[in-house]
Amino acid sequence: MSAVAQPLAAPATRQMADALRMLAIDAVEAAKSGHPGMPLGMADIAVALWDRHLKHNPRNPAWPDRDRFILSNGHGSMLLYGLLHLTGYDLPIDELKRFRQLHSKTPGHPEVGVTPGVETTTGPLGQGLANGVGMALAEALLAREFNRPGHRIVDHRTYVFAGDGCLMEGISHEAASLAGTLKLDKLTVLYDDNGISIDGHVSQWFADDTPSRFAAYGWHVVRDVDGHDIDAVDRALHAARAVGRPTLICCRTVIGQGAPSKAGTQDVHGAPLGADEIARTRVALNWPYPPFEIPDEVRENFDASARGAAAEADWREQFDAYRKRYPAEAAEFERRVQGKLPALWHDAVRALLRDTNAAAETLATRKASQKAIAALARSLPEMLGGSADLTGSNLTDWPGAIDVRADGHDGNGSEGGSGSGSGSGHAGNLADGPRTASHASHASSLRAGNYIHYGVREFGMSAMLNGIALHRGYLPFGGTFLTFSDYSRNALRMAALMKTRSIFVFTHDSIGLGEDGPTHQAVEHAASLRLIPGLDVWRPCDTVETAQAWVSAVERDGPTCLLLSRQNLPFVTRSAEQLGAIARGGYVLRDWPATPQATRVVLIATGSEVALAVDAIEPLAAAGIAARVVSMPSTSAFDHQPREWRDAVLPPGVPRVAIEAGVSAFWRQYVGLEGGVVGIDTFGESAPAAALFAHFNLNTQTLVDTARRVAQPAR
Repeated sequence: MSAVAQPLAAPATRQMADALRMLAIDAVEAAKSGHPGMPLGMADIAVALWDRHLKHNPRNPAWPDRDRFILSNGHGSMLLYGLLHLTGYDLPIDELKRFRQLHSKTPGHPEVGVTPGVETTTGPLGQGLANGVGMALAEALLAREFNRPGHRIVDHRTYVFAGDGCLMEGISHEAASLAGTLKLDKLTVLYDDNGISIDGHVSQWFADDTPSRFAAYGWHVVRDVDGHDIDAVDRALHAARAVGRPTLICCRTVIGQGAPSKAGTQDVHGAPLGADEIARTRVALNWPYPPFEIPDEVRENFDASARGAAAEADWREQFDAYRKRYPAEAAEFERRVQGKLPALWHDAVRALLRDTNAAAETLATRKASQKAIAALARSLPEMLGGSADLTGSNLTDWPGAIDVRADGHDGNGSEGGSGSGSGSGHAGNLADGPRTASHASHASSLRAGNYIHYGVREFGMSAMLNGIALHRGYLPFGGTFLTFSDYSRNALRMAALMKTRSIFVFTHDSIGLGEDGPTHQAVEHAASLRLIPGLDVWRPCDTVETAQAWVSAVERDGPTCLLLSRQNLPFVTRSAEQLGAIARGGYVLRDWPATPQATRVVLIATGSEVALAVDAIEPLAAAGIAARVVSMPSTSAFDHQPREWRDAVLPPGVPRVAIEAGVSAFWRQYVGLEGGVVGIDTFGESAPAAALFAHFNLNTQTLVDTARRVAQPAR
């Protein structure tokens, strides 16, 4: 059965679009807050997509083969809430009446996990588009991996609504460029080209020839579509299915369409219309119904429950046939889209930790990470790695990793010429310039693989990782230098907000990278990342802690950052009990004697500084001070432990000193105002690593001196 409805007569579709407009107007007015302009302007586009093309089942928003819809211009959230409500999702009208209110299912911007049918959290502009690229990439790779002749169990599309703001943000370039290179043909972006942003007419600050820009990326571009002509948008969406590239449909719209005096102005962008303008809009749209009332015939036309259920039933019938023919593949597909770990996962973990501990290697933790990845990948075929042009430094690849590339790319350069044209984004017709012929003959599917070269696109990579994770089927991770986490920061924050299983690998974690100097030396970054709620951060001290950090990241229902060293770090011997305690984030690595001296101190360290803390035990003992060394590879994991564990590791009342090659203020929450911190509160310098540690007094002697001062204060 078809997943889309037959086109309705023009008056019926106009009425559907106007229903979306009025729901948005009424909800924003009730909240006295919101953005009505975009929903009014994109309502016709929404009807064309959701009524005639989108494959989805309101009764089961998690159906694996549904199309993904992303509202990248998430400030227009009421457009999406209206669509979800009217098409049959569990979003009753009372929730629309509670738009932007505490604990409602209709927050100010769409949030995944809050509203049924919302695929990703959007609002920070451009990230939704990048999430969409990640979702389209996940679909393409899953199709390559699981589909078999006559059995297309993975066959869905990704649709993105985007506005001028999304395309002005630099992340749109990063993501769209890679999408074009990879020829993600099931990705369609509908661009709301209304020429208005909060500050007014964008022509004063956004004069790009957007269609030619995307054509230069290798996209199929449909130019100059009337965004208020549902049939024209419908034709463009049909055309997008026939090309082997991602598609940008440039829809000319009027922001606030239907509002008599505010349409086409910035006044309608981010503020309620007001009672007078709403009354005039009702007259202009011939909408005689009171707020939040939708005629029965409009509800019937919108309702996608029956055909969505039929589409899923048809897919499940196909999947049953697939299961009979390919039972192992079917079971693996179901496990992965459900996000479950394999049955033998715990055996693999025990083997990894046992073997790593037995090897007792002195390695850089970035190299230890690579070894852990290689071991885990044998048990986790869903691992999908990558790096932002630093594979040889991040060591995020592994033996057996296969590069993801578009068919026709040999890795020696890109194909074809570039788009042409100048002037505003309205130039041109339903074509996409000189690249049409050069790309038309190329297949769009990807070569199957599990490693992505993201290029120098840290922000785009991180947002794509979130999209891949949200799609399900893969466990994505990507690497760059820790200092460049700044480029990725908002995507890291969104990962934490969305609780995605994204793993961010950050190497060259401190001044230990040496001669590259302060531009590349991460000083404040570890502390900064630890401040993001819901983001686990690990800075391991050796091979064993690195292996456990990977295990914890894989097992976690949320994002993780791994901060890894460039330089070799010494292996630390541990008991079996200590080996099991690493997962707690902080544990006693070296303890004071059973009958210690009266003067005691706790030394807290992470990463490369753990060895310095261990080396401080003997000189402190000679000074009459018993030192306990606490390795704290993950403060976030430690903070989640029961108070009994935390007090056992850090006994109240015992003086404490922390040491880390980074800013000191973060550690005050663990050592108190009376404790000591050995850190770096300036930027770095250009010099060999050993010289830098000496220059910044990051050494055992400084730690000993600080511990003596803290443990034996002047009287």
